[in-house]
Amino acid sequence: MQATAYTYDPDTRSGQVLLDDGTPVPFDAPAFDAGGLRLLRPGQRVRIETDGPKERPRITLVTLQTF
Repeated sequence: MQATAYTYDPDTRSGQVLLDDGTPVPFDAPAFDAGGLRLLRPGQRVRIETDGPKERPRITLVTLQTF
C-alpha cells in the first residue's frame, strides 16, 4: 500500500503517514527499522505494509516507494 510521510521523529524513529484518503496512521520504531531507512522527510512517498483490521491498521513496515 502507498502513503505519504506526514510526521517523523528521528529520536523515537516513529511518526505518521497519510493514506491516499487523508487518514493519518501512526507507525512505531520497529516498523521504521524494518524498512531499513535512516531518515524520513514529510511529503516523501512511502510504501507501507499493515496488519490487523482495515479500520484500524497497524503499520509493520515503512520504506521508500520505488517504481
